[in-house]
Amino acid sequence: MPGHLIRRLHQISTSIFAEEMAHSGFDLTPVQYAALSALAGHPDVDQNTLAGLIAHDRATLGGVVERLERRGYLRREVSRVDRRARALSLTEKGRALVTTVLPAVRRAQEDILAPLTPAERATFLALMDKATAAGNKRARAPLRLPQREGTAVADD
Repeated sequence: MPGHLIRRLHQISTSIFAEEMAHSGFDLTPVQYAALSALAGHPDVDQNTLAGLIAHDRATLGGVVERLERRGYLRREVSRVDRRARALSLTEKGRALVTTVLPAVRRAQEDILAPLTPAERATFLALMDKATAAGNKRARAPLRLPQREGTAVADD
């Protein structure tokens, strides 16, 4: 059944990621990497926006942000746009980590798809992208890209 296979592949991919991080000397989970990577491309967003950028629930992401802040990878400051909100941004240490860890992340991604030929990889990724895009609105934590001035929200 597809749901079972997707769950198993998620377990496998998480395990491969953890193995590669440990082997490379990094203490980072997939969600932590996703958060740091998203902040590298979208500095000064609030936690709700970050959750949408990585399609993760806000409650769980709060703990992730807290741990990353404690470790010195990101900071929370009062937002210049909304004084009630906290803007998240990478510290120098966080920016350095995102750059330094990238080869290990790429190795993990390659390892996940290692059993597939290059053509199968392309097809598999295209089909996964199609299925996830089509089901995004049904997700408990949908992917929500930030709206740019004069454009519609990317996931609508």
